[in-house]
Amino acid sequence: MSKTIAYLRASTNKQDLKNQKLEILDYARKKDIKVDEFVEITISSRKTSKQRRVDEVMEKLLGYDTLVVTEMSRLGRSTPEVITLINELLQKNVRIVVCKQNLDMRQQDMNSKIIVTLFSLFSELERDLISLRTKEALASKKAQGVVLGKPKGTIQKSKFDKDVDRIKELLSYGLSIRKIAKVLGYSNHISLNMYVNKRNIKEDVQVPCV
Repeated sequence: MSKTIAYLRASTNKQDLKNQKLEILDYARKKDIKVDEFVEITISSRKTSKQRRVDEVMEKLLGYDTLVVTEMSRLGRSTPEVITLINELLQKNVRIVVCKQNLDMRQQDMNSKIIVTLFSLFSELERDLISLRTKEALASKKAQGVVLGKPKGTIQKSKFDKDVDRIKELLSYGLSIRKIAKVLGYSNHISLNMYVNKRNIKEDVQVPCV
């Protein structure tokens, strides 16, 4: 027996979830749709699909089931992600109802195919425009003499930073980098050697002559 699942997601405001539920119930009443289950989550769209319970909804929806949302943006964090999700659902023969846009999409419906195709084109256009704006901004900065990238000599954080005092101490005892790596529990002494050399750590300690 087919079922209808309503998916509700809000970033932080729980009141928004309540409003979404009321909107879906009102739409379902007008369209004679019976909602069997509400899947609700208050979480940022930047989280993974599993954290947003999207994966859970996808597993529950089978052929001839229905998914109801207030708007497409609730389903994903980007247009490409939403389009991919919609295509997967349509291929599973799941009906998708979007209240705000008054969309009712089904696999065999030509209008649904046209809508998905248009959104796909918009998604591709969006990516191209973002790429173009990024390239233009970089070219403009370069023309203004702005040096792109990290400043020369910038030292990034390293996993060895927490042991730098201990490294200096062991170097002062005359231990080799290989032995220091072993003492500190690091499997790769080559990385430690690069760390020591790049930060000129040996210059800060008095290494006894052997």
